[in-house]
Amino acid sequence: MDQLEKTIKKNKMTKEKKVINSKEQTQELLQIESTQLTSKPIVGISCCSNKLGIHNVQMVTDKYITAVESFSDIIPVLIPTSVNAALALLPRLDGILLTGSYSNIEPHHYGQSVIINSDEPRDKKRDQNNLALIHAALKLNLPVLGICRGFQEMNVALGGNFHQKLDLQPNLLNHSEDKTKSLSQQYALAHEIKLKEGGILANLMDNQLTQRVNSLHGQGINKLATDLTIEAVADDGIIEAFSRKNKESFFLGLQWHPEWQVNKNELYRHIFEAFGNACRLYKSAN
Repeated sequence: MDQLEKTIKKNKMTKEKKVINSKEQTQELLQIESTQLTSKPIVGISCCSNKLGIHNVQMVTDKYITAVESFSDIIPVLIPTSVNAALALLPRLDGILLTGSYSNIEPHHYGQSVIINSDEPRDKKRDQNNLALIHAALKLNLPVLGICRGFQEMNVALGGNFHQKLDLQPNLLNHSEDKTKSLSQQYALAHEIKLKEGGILANLMDNQLTQRVNSLHGQGINKLATDLTIEAVADDGIIEAFSRKNKESFFLGLQWHPEWQVNKNELYRHIFEAFGNACRLYKSAN
């Protein structure tokens, strides 16, 4: 073998060794990343059933995913509005987030008929899906965080009901957003709430009981389910947050939207951190 052939063979062996080393390093990095990811809780986020053009779609807005990913430090997955699939997925989760929505629960789920001139959007698939999910989650003691519509679903699932239109009730604040304004104006802090002393939220805020929140809802609790306890109220008496009385699991419902600009609000940040901690605790115990 002449010198040129030896040099070519040597270079080929060197390249092959580099490729092997590179593959080994890549596999090692993937294993590290996989370990880091699987150590995090997996949280299901409820979808809305909607239309995109002429197609039926499952939808979740980015702000919910970003909030739990960044401040709860979990891995989010989307829960489809298919009851069988959702219930099959539930035992593999470490928590669920019930999102807000422009739609409202159909009143027959809480023993009422649609009131006159009610033009609220509805989502029958989501109603069926999430009410079943909540009951199943309670049996598993799975951490649940509900926001706006999710808050309403939690109350209805346990036997509570709602004022379908707060603006028809006397002596109440205007809790709705002005949809003609910019998104940042719609989600701006709108009114004060009072946290219940000794409650989950009060403890998160070191008993700073007066807080300000945004307000983007046209409905409000009329009757709170008997298994729930008040966590916060607005100045007009409308319930803004609740939790389970028995505290067997993290079960927190919020009428406002804490997922909006979480990094700029201490209360919002603490809520998502507490939810993440509850999911980690659940994961470690199961």
